Amino acid sequence: MFNFKQHLISFNKSLSDALLKLNQLPQEKILFVVDEATTLLGSITDGDIRRGLLKSNSKDGSIKNFYQPFPKFLYQDQQNVKSIVELREKGFKVVPIIDKEKRIIDILNFNFYRSYLSIDAVVMAGGRGSRLSPLTDKIPKPLLKIGDKPIIEHNIDRLISFGIKDFWFSVNYLKEQIKEHFAKSKKDIKIRYIEEDQPMGTIGALSMVEAFQNEHVLVTNSDLLTDLNYEDFYQDFLKNDADISMVTIPYEVSIPYGVVEQDQKQVQGIKEKPTYTYYSNAGIYLMKRKVIASIPKNTFFNATDLIMYELSKKKKVISYPFSGYWIDIGKQEDLKRANSDFKHIKF
Repeated sequence: MFNFKQHLISFNKSLSDALLKLNQLPQEKILFVVDEATTLLGSITDGDIRRGLLKSNSKDGSIKNFYQPFPKFLYQDQQNVKSIVELREKGFKVVPIIDKEKRIIDILNFNFYRSYLSIDAVVMAGGRGSRLSPLTDKIPKPLLKIGDKPIIEHNIDRLISFGIKDFWFSVNYLKEQIKEHFAKSKKDIKIRYIEEDQPMGTIGALSMVEAFQNEHVLVTNSDLLTDLNYEDFYQDFLKNDADISMVTIPYEVSIPYGVVEQDQKQVQGIKEKPTYTYYSNAGIYLMKRKVIASIPKNTFFNATDLIMYELSKKKKVISYPFSGYWIDIGKQEDLKRANSDFKHIKF
């Protein structure tokens, strides 16, 4: 597990301390200089030390005269994902994340993470999975394995790879097994549980959460396997200033006959063996936190109910068409297919 504190060094440390710590880093030889409150003061590398020694011709003293005072950084609540993309494309590998007081609270290491998305992720993991019986008679569906690990963990690991660290698991059926599984986890994330006493639909459980950490919330079913780029999904959501964005999957229907187009009895034309594309709900949503207030408490409520309600209030609901890999593991044949696909697809 990546420990960001290995990249921090106090401003009153010596050059020897800095060189020793730089040498201990497995890769990306850079340290961020901080004060007692971990406020970001600058950065220092082997190159900074060599250039400083050539100028001063002195090996004594602290690092104060050697570090660079204007390092690149990102704010914790950064919503301009474009800044993250630009830093990545310019070749920056390690970027500190700071709070409003400029204290380092994390480090984005592009060797471990694709991005750093400041959103809460809600994973809906409370369903019975009856269509997968008898496999789910004693094991909750999210813990059924794809390859070498449970379905839900594939989802969590992909979300983590985009820098998401605030998680909520909505649980009900055999919930203790899910909680026990993640109690042993060493993932660098914070998990909170929403415990349903009764089924609340595909999104009703969110009404029980009083304190989401971020302004935007991602909701996903736990029984999906996908290579969705969550950074691009989030950028599209922000660019369109949407209240809700839903991932949609194209589904083509081919008609093996000529289709007659007509207005009442008047023939307008004929389309030979046309193919029509429809878009299906993928079970992955992004929404503004304030939208969640529309979900009634203690009520069975589906995500589609929320979408229809927001549309009735003239809110902006958009589609994010996705043509990558996606499978909803609802039946045993889906599970078999996912296990077969997993051998050939990089997630």
